[in-house]
Amino acid sequence: MYPFLRLARQRSARFTNLRIQPSSYRASAMSTGAAETDTQAENVAAAANITPSSMQNTLKEKLQAEYTSIEDLSGGCGQAFNAIIVSPQFEKKNTLARHRLVNSALKAEIAAIHAWTPKCFTPEEWQRKQSEAGA
Repeated sequence: MYPFLRLARQRSARFTNLRIQPSSYRASAMSTGAAETDTQAENVAAAANITPSSMQNTLKEKLQAEYTSIEDLSGGCGQAFNAIIVSPQFEKKNTLARHRLVNSALKAEIAAIHAWTPKCFTPEEWQRKQSEAGA
């Protein structure tokens, strides 16, 4: 037998012994706190009492946010939010680092909702943006 065929057969035999259990995926998804369905997410959000004002309070407390605007895009069910966050803690951080900072501050809330879109600005960037919009 050709050596490459033997190797191919050994590999295929090794991989056929691997079985992915769907229940293990479910268990790992639930262990992270993420909801699998919209209904589960709604139940978690309702139980956690997630509102734009509660998220604003958390951001002001944890990030010393000077300005926050959180809009519920889901029609009141509390599953999709669009946010503008202005904090001096965003100085010298790129967009990814800013989002990670916000996501860590709102870890429990984000796990319970379906969609989260933050826009993060430093106070100087926000003033510049406001002056451009007013001009």
